[in-house]
Amino acid sequence: MFDLKEYPLDYNKDVLEPYISSNTMNFHYDKHLGTYISNLNKLIKGTVFENYNLEKIIIQSSHSKDTLRIFNNSAQIYNHNFFFKCLKKDSNAEFPKKLLYTFKSKEKFLEEFKVVANSVFGSGWVWLVKEAGEYKIVKTSNADNPIAHNQTAILTLDLWEHAYYLDYQNRRADYIDNFVNNLINWEFVEGNL
Repeated sequence: MFDLKEYPLDYNKDVLEPYISSNTMNFHYDKHLGTYISNLNKLIKGTVFENYNLEKIIIQSSHSKDTLRIFNNSAQIYNHNFFFKCLKKDSNAEFPKKLLYTFKSKEKFLEEFKVVANSVFGSGWVWLVKEAGEYKIVKTSNADNPIAHNQTAILTLDLWEHAYYLDYQNRRADYIDNFVNNLINWEFVEGNL
C-alpha cells in the first residue's frame, strides 16, 4: 500500500512563491496527491496489483478498460510526484548540453515547450521525454503519462486546473510562462537525461 510520506516534497510549500503559492501547494500536494494515493489503495486492496510497485501498476493497468480507475490513480501519483520534483524557483543551473542537439538552444526549447503546453485542451500534461534515443516534447490528456508509452520522462508541467487556478484563475498561459521562465529544476532535468 502507498502513503503520502513516500512522496515527500524536497522543499517547503512556500518556497515557490510568488509563482505558485503555498495555498496552491497545500491543496495540490496534500489534497490532490493524497486523494489519488487513498483511492489507489482502496482499488488495489485484495488484487494482484497490491504487491506491485507504482510503475508496474501503471504499465499493467494502462491497456484495459477494466483497470482504468487503477491506471488513472496510479498514473496521477507518478505524474504529481514527478512534477513536484521538476519545480525549483529560479534555478541557476545551465541548460543541459544533451538537449542542444535536438533543440539548438534553451530559448528554442522553452518556446516549443510553451507552444505544446498552450495547445493542451482541458486537463493534461506536457512532457519532455526520451523515446528510442530521441528527445521530444509531447502532451498527454488526463492521467496519461510516458510510462504507458515506453517513454522516459525528463520534465513535466501539470496543466490540470487544480495546479494553477487558485493563483492564476483563467490565465493558464501566465502559469505556463512562469513555469518555463522561473520554475524549472534544471538539475533534476539533467539527472533524468
